[in-house]
Amino acid sequence: MKKIEFNNNKNIISEQVKLFRKQKGLSQADLSTRLQLLNVNIDQQMISKIEQNKRQVTDYELACICHCLSVTPDELLSEFIRTYFK
Repeated sequence: MKKIEFNNNKNIISEQVKLFRKQKGLSQADLSTRLQLLNVNIDQQMISKIEQNKRQVTDYELACICHCLSVTPDELLSEFIRTYFK
């Protein structure tokens, strides 16, 4: 299976997910519960792997994470955009 990475990163939202989750006062388990209510099969351990940049994030997961954190995709991608598209 081909590894899909960008500059050795499995995803580009790890830090922002953790930042916004903590700003909202949510635990990893809280976020995973919210995602599961949207039929997204992500448990607390998967949230941890996303935040540690050890797991890829699909497009529908990105959309649902944004919804659960009440942020836009632009907000979640802002650090990546600021870093790579100066």
